[in-house]
Amino acid sequence: MTNNLLDNDFEKKIPVAAGMRTKYCGTISADDIDKEVVICGWVNSRREHGEHLAFLDIRDHTGVIQCVVDAKNVFRSETVVKIKARVRRRPEGTSNESLATGEVELFDCELTVLSEAAPLPFAIDGHHETDEQIRLRYRYLDLRRERMQYNLRLRAKVISAMRRAMEEEGFLEVETPLLWTPTPEGAREFAIPSRLQPGCFYVLPQSPQIAKQLLMVGGFDRYFQVARCLRDEDLRADRQFEFTQLDLEASFIDEEDIRSFVTKAVIDATTAATGEESLQDYLSEIPIFTWREAMERFGSDKPDLRIDTEIVDLGKGLEFTSFKAFQAESVKGLLVKKGACYSRSKLDQLIERAKALGAKGLVWMKVIPSSDDDEAATAGDISKGSKSLESPIVKFLSSEEVQYIIDSTSAEVNDLVLIMADSWKLASSVLGQLRIENCPSKESSKRFRFCWIKDFPMFEGLDEDGNLIAAHHPFTMPHEEDMDLMDRDPLRVRAKSYDLVLNGWELGSGSIRIHRSDIQAKVFTALGISEEEAEQRFGFLLKAFSYGAPPHGGFAIGIDRLVAILAGEDTIREVIAFPKTQSGTDLLTGAPKQISLKQLRELNISVKGK
Repeated sequence: MTNNLLDNDFEKKIPVAAGMRTKYCGTISADDIDKEVVICGWVNSRREHGEHLAFLDIRDHTGVIQCVVDAKNVFRSETVVKIKARVRRRPEGTSNESLATGEVELFDCELTVLSEAAPLPFAIDGHHETDEQIRLRYRYLDLRRERMQYNLRLRAKVISAMRRAMEEEGFLEVETPLLWTPTPEGAREFAIPSRLQPGCFYVLPQSPQIAKQLLMVGGFDRYFQVARCLRDEDLRADRQFEFTQLDLEASFIDEEDIRSFVTKAVIDATTAATGEESLQDYLSEIPIFTWREAMERFGSDKPDLRIDTEIVDLGKGLEFTSFKAFQAESVKGLLVKKGACYSRSKLDQLIERAKALGAKGLVWMKVIPSSDDDEAATAGDISKGSKSLESPIVKFLSSEEVQYIIDSTSAEVNDLVLIMADSWKLASSVLGQLRIENCPSKESSKRFRFCWIKDFPMFEGLDEDGNLIAAHHPFTMPHEEDMDLMDRDPLRVRAKSYDLVLNGWELGSGSIRIHRSDIQAKVFTALGISEEEAEQRFGFLLKAFSYGAPPHGGFAIGIDRLVAILAGEDTIREVIAFPKTQSGTDLLTGAPKQISLKQLRELNISVKGK
């Protein structure tokens, strides 16, 4: 470690050391000069100092202190020691300003080895890159590194701030079961066999969704929980089998209330993590977009607002174009600043990328200075004003259409315009992905760009049997003004649902819930869920609602994702103490493992091949 963790404002109220030690390493300062102290920690490094003396840097969770010891004391790095010593000021010219303890050192050291370390499988000093597989196999060593100490202390700070924010808003923390019943949230669930009821299974909860709604029926008004959730789905940078979320639910509220509760928790957590009080003003003005608007402008329902470029609708000016490829439901454009320098092979790669995302094709146009050269115009450069477009298809467009594209995209010379014509949703989503991959983030002091997305579609399409598929879950309230569309045009129904997005990551989602039996029955019918199936799957919840259910809604914030962004990490594995690999393996313990035949018999389970 080169920096004391106290410098990062993690231990402002650290308690006085007790037990085997009288001081923590990182808390020793000039105030302790001439005092006797006892410290415990790991040997961080050793440096020779002449023939008879050596410097040992001893580390604990608060930082590092330099100790002057007899050169005969030779220890491997990470050996655990106890040192009784006196504090003195370092000799003139030898202070280390990068350390909080760099003004002092320990001398006259009485050293005791508490646990000698074996040779390390990798260096943990932070100066060497180590393969992640090795780091996860020896996670207990990896956790000693400053980066991991920082990340997990940051995580604790975020959770603590969120808890305080919830309590200040009158929320009560209630724990919900981990052994639960199947829930309708879309992802595969982990099943747990019951020994006492052979052939029956619990599931691990994807979220406390139904439990927290029952708490609303129970009259608890405002609930929250730092909840462990589990989903058996493919892993990636922002997804693990096990994840943690700030889960909340409240009665007699509307969408604005939920956004207010969540925004306060996020503001407080971000401020606590960064120490930047100025974020309070910015974060209190988080922009709100409808789902339709977000898709129109950014091509994504989790837009990264650090990217300044937006997608442009070109349909109006190309409505009567003779170019057949542009005669589609939607024509959209994306400006890539300075993209005219792209080589032909790079442009071909963009086209192939668009096709891989589902597009039939992609049109590119380079913005070049205008020319009066008739031969150039004949070759496919139509000019007007000071800018022209260069493209294989520009000869099929009128001069008015060319100028319309330039003006609509605010294109400048040396820029690149990408155009896609297809269905509205596909054109939006493909250009949205190309926006992320080709448009650089805008330089800004606003490192954390939050936004709210609301009014998601109630249904996301049809299943193989022709039944509607819920975009969120079947207990999400539709907009009252869209109820008449349920029978005649259900894919246009908007839900009272909302997501919180940060720097292009979905942090969490929530909705206002259905609390009326007539609306719930209508939604179940639309989803192809019969009365018998509804009773079998959700009968206990529907019965609870029959005894008087308050209007209610809630939200869940992905704590792992929030902490990863605040820590500057690209994957949530770096902010989880013991994560799984992308294949779902725990390299530290070797899980998942086979269990014994005796255990299988006790659970009344047989496994093929056993």
